[in-house]
Amino acid sequence: MTTEEIQKALKSKGFDPGPIDGVRGRRTIAAIMEFQTKNNLEVDGIVGPLTAAKLFAGEPAPTETVVPSTQPWMTEALRLVGVKEDMSAASNPLIIGWGKRLGIGYGNDEIPWCGLFVAHCVGSQLPGEPMPNNPLGARNWSRLGIECEPQLGAVLVFWRESKASGKGHVGFYVAEDNKAFHVLGGNQNNAVNVKRVGKDRLLNVRWPKNAPAPTGKRRFANSTGQLSENEA
Repeated sequence: MTTEEIQKALKSKGFDPGPIDGVRGRRTIAAIMEFQTKNNLEVDGIVGPLTAAKLFAGEPAPTETVVPSTQPWMTEALRLVGVKEDMSAASNPLIIGWGKRLGIGYGNDEIPWCGLFVAHCVGSQLPGEPMPNNPLGARNWSRLGIECEPQLGAVLVFWRESKASGKGHVGFYVAEDNKAFHVLGGNQNNAVNVKRVGKDRLLNVRWPKNAPAPTGKRRFANSTGQLSENEA
């Protein structure tokens, strides 16, 4: 089901999700939680199978999507594919705004922003999820939620330059091949996109503790494209 379908269903039942724009923002999350409260469902702001059954009761089944509705952070990440940093002396206000909304001090998109991208996607879609200290530091995402196996939506933490450098990269698992993970991340060639990152660079795999439990299902893809080697 799409976010727009969820918003329309909420609206039709008297719960205000804000604009019907397909964006899972805080008003939409609040409306989902209000609906769950009124229907004696687990109040987590996620339209899982039980919430969907109530929300779409008596209506045609909504269309399927590649990303499960239980992974709203991935839906948001995919929505932002193509966002680029400003290559002039200025900064992209969209990227700067991610930090402002989360209370993270970030004022220049020349500063590596892969951690900020993950913070925006997780923080905006799972408002109750504890963020790691200094989420701008990619390796700090090793302390998010719980450890899990690589799978769609998991947060992958990598070293950058060398294991001893203290530098890192972080993004979301999309798929994998024999040599690399296909990572949806920010600040990959200065943009949000999917790049292949070598499996030998992996440090940790994490999952938000306030999200439905990970399934463990891995996704395999063709080995194409060069490996990403430096995401600064």
